[in-house]
Amino acid sequence: MDLFEIRDPLYGFVEINEWERTIIDHPAFQRLRHIKQLGLTEYIYPSATHSRFEHSIGTMSLASQMYDCIVGKEKNIQILKDNLSFNESGIERDRQLIRLAALVHDIGHSPFSHAPEDLMPINPQTGKPYRHEDYTVAVIKGPLKAVIEEHPINGNYHIQADEVAAVIEGNAAVLKDRVFWKVLISGQLDADRGDYLLRDSHHIGVKYGVYDYSRMVKSLVLGTDPESGEVILGISHGSRQVAEAVILARYQMFTQVYFHKTRRAYDFHLNGAMREVLPNGLLPPPDKIEEYISYDDSKIWTMIKQASEKPDCKAVVNRSHIRLLHNTSETPDEKEMDYFEGLVKALDKKEIWNHVDLAETTWYRLNDQESKEISIIDKWGKVDPLSSFSKIVKNMGAVKRSSVYVKMADREMAEQIKKGM
Repeated sequence: MDLFEIRDPLYGFVEINEWERTIIDHPAFQRLRHIKQLGLTEYIYPSATHSRFEHSIGTMSLASQMYDCIVGKEKNIQILKDNLSFNESGIERDRQLIRLAALVHDIGHSPFSHAPEDLMPINPQTGKPYRHEDYTVAVIKGPLKAVIEEHPINGNYHIQADEVAAVIEGNAAVLKDRVFWKVLISGQLDADRGDYLLRDSHHIGVKYGVYDYSRMVKSLVLGTDPESGEVILGISHGSRQVAEAVILARYQMFTQVYFHKTRRAYDFHLNGAMREVLPNGLLPPPDKIEEYISYDDSKIWTMIKQASEKPDCKAVVNRSHIRLLHNTSETPDEKEMDYFEGLVKALDKKEIWNHVDLAETTWYRLNDQESKEISIIDKWGKVDPLSSFSKIVKNMGAVKRSSVYVKMADREMAEQIKKGM
């Protein structure tokens, strides 16, 4: 089987096989070249111009390193054989399955990445907006299905598109007792966030997201849940600090980069601009996936420039964004929120236009069924949650930072109102 190499700034040469190359060459994947990883963050950090394309290849590389390290340890292999009746062909098949899932995990991203996710239509089954993962699954089961299932190399594995989607979704009905592999792609210590923290830091020129990734990879071990008997993927007891480091790196990147005041302002305008130019102000639903993947940053940018007389389009094109007047701390108390709400009411009373932004996320999920805690596994196989060892992690509250923005023309008057409170 021929192998090809892609040079990556983080991992050196990333090897791909002919099957993976065929997927990469597919128009649905090539579209990711034209979707910036961080939207309009380049307006604040000029070198933040990297794409979902390279992140996807990087995630595949990191997921492969993680998998290889796990199955390279005799103790882990024994757990797989004893609990799941794994053999050599099963180990190789799951490796390929994980590589494919990691490669296409972001293939359903909207233009400008996360900024316009409010423009995804309502899913009638849930009553909530579709997520980019829903579009990813639609691409895998639609345009990519034949490329995944019919490639000659797949004659050795018989991997179905549904299985690739199941790894990303964590679908136990499809994966059954192998659902634990999901945490390599979508967990609290996965290859996705492991790559984007390093890659975003590298391109932006900051160190906030840098952690010891080689140690993290080498620290991965398997264990067995004492209650259910299920196989668990976790971190060795002696390396639990590396799990803390990843969580702290994520905290730093969110507070300093992803939640940057000016980036949040541009996200607001970009969201509005896309509402102004998209038919019905929304992205197409997943059942119109071909129409959806026809949109990339370049196409949307052209539409915005052509509609530059519209308010938000004009703000994006001319970089005339709204200005921050005041924000709360990351975890505001009642007194802070009373002041904030009073300021907004005072602006409303003076008929000064304002936009209230809530930057909200959770650094580490405790007792969350969708995203289980990171497991710490000692040399005797005892499994405990990371929070039982780490006060830092246990006490990291969710961020709920409120900000109020005003137009540049109203900034001076708004500042006077703020001073008078």
